[in-house]
Amino acid sequence: MFRRDVKDIRELILRNLRMQGLETPLQQKRLVDAWPTVAGELIASYTNGVSIRNQTLWVHLTSPALRADLSMQRTELVRRLNDYVGSQVITDIRFH
Repeated sequence: MFRRDVKDIRELILRNLRMQGLETPLQQKRLVDAWPTVAGELIASYTNGVSIRNQTLWVHLTSPALRADLSMQRTELVRRLNDYVGSQVITDIRFH
């Protein structure tokens, strides 16, 4: 008889992505795509662009009032976005 070493498909895919150096870019893409869901559709409608540089999420907003309001909620948004992705992808958010 032989032993079967059964592994979860998710674990195998993540390990393969990690070995190829693709895990972080994939998580960054998921986090950027999650912005409308986590921030809400109203805030997303005032968003012109979202990108990640040096573990900082850069969000371009068209409303200065909304920019000031969201700046006060930065730590909560960072936590919610990282929780959504399931990993520590960003450490800060900057609104411009």
